[in-house]
Amino acid sequence: MVPGERNVLGGVLEPCGTDPVTGFFRDGHCSTGPEDRGSHTVCTVVSAEFLEMQRRLGNDLATPRPEYGFPGLAPGDRWCVVAVRWLQAYQAGVPAGVVLAATNARALEIVPLEALRSQAVDVPDDLSGLGEQPPGQAG
Repeated sequence: MVPGERNVLGGVLEPCGTDPVTGFFRDGHCSTGPEDRGSHTVCTVVSAEFLEMQRRLGNDLATPRPEYGFPGLAPGDRWCVVAVRWLQAYQAGVPAGVVLAATNARALEIVPLEALRSQAVDVPDDLSGLGEQPPGQAG
């Protein structure tokens, strides 16, 4: 992981996945840098529908590619995907789930936070109660 990278929630970038090992730098994190022209910054939990859509777009993530050390993904795997590809899937109605704590803040240059939050798998659906004082307590 590149030191100092933040997630879309403003915290330290958490690991996305190690089985298979993901990330542009294959370090388990959705880290990015100048060499990552595709911005592999969205930590997803892929579904069969998402994998099929990516295949149709020319981004086959399910077929193993041993020559690249890529085992191929199966539904439920975590993977750092290109932000534009995730946004395409979201706009088409077949987004992958998002792990916000492991999604790089740089993804926000391409994908609105509201879109990522709408597919979050690591936070409650209702965020309104977060940070509130218990009833009867002064803030």
